[in-house]
Amino acid sequence: MRRNLAALCLLCSLSAHAQSPVWALHGSHNTVYLAESVHLLKADQATLPAAFDEAYGHAKTIVMEIDLSSLDPTAVQEFMLEHGTLKGTTLRQLLGPRPYEKLTTEAGRLGLPMEGLEQLAPWAIALSLTDLEYLQLGYDPDQGVEMQIERRAQKDHKPILGLETLEQQLGQLEGLTSAQQARFLELTLDDMHDADHDTDELMRAWRRGDTERLADLMSREYREFPELYRALVTERNARWLPQIERFLRDDRDYMVVVGALHLVGREGLLELARHAGISAVPVRN
Repeated sequence: MRRNLAALCLLCSLSAHAQSPVWALHGSHNTVYLAESVHLLKADQATLPAAFDEAYGHAKTIVMEIDLSSLDPTAVQEFMLEHGTLKGTTLRQLLGPRPYEKLTTEAGRLGLPMEGLEQLAPWAIALSLTDLEYLQLGYDPDQGVEMQIERRAQKDHKPILGLETLEQQLGQLEGLTSAQQARFLELTLDDMHDADHDTDELMRAWRRGDTERLADLMSREYREFPELYRALVTERNARWLPQIERFLRDDRDYMVVVGALHLVGREGLLELARHAGISAVPVRN
């Protein structure tokens, strides 16, 4: 489910088939580069596609989903304590016997004691399991696209902006109903054993900018769970597009780095931009 979340990352029903993970949107006096991010990579596969270098070289300001450089770890912990815990029910009651048993098995395999999960909301458990699963598979958030770009921007003294706050991002998951959260966790548990093979395929498609292949790999799960797609993608894209339009009215270039899932599909940023009269062209990869 890092496919589904920590990537937030890879789904298409495309109107574009170019082989690049970076797109250029041209304003009257500037360019906004939209870059498809994968939020974590293996250390030996961390070199970014060439299109990222071109976009970064032109950009005067870097924009990410969240400004990672300003995140306060204490504030993150406080948010999770307040919003990521169960209230008025138990985890077993919420999930039901069979999913609860499956969770117990998977948590044990990953070395997570159930005592530490019992008070967490299902969406928070899904994040925890996903993070640990991918760490054990060798994927490293510090090697992900955002962290690489952030370190480079700080070194070069380029300003970094965020499209949303941590509260807005995680609030999308908190806003799912209890039943939807339980289903999200069940999907996470179902996907975990295929995570390495599936993610390798996704990474290869992302590097090639092969959006059709990404669509083939990812679209089924979201079609079966449109509420999750709406929370993770549709509503956020609707908030982000006006900000991108403001960037296009500036006289300096921007690089906007978001999960690849946000760029493509009928409700993706590329299609929303097209409907707003903004053309996008792929950057040579």
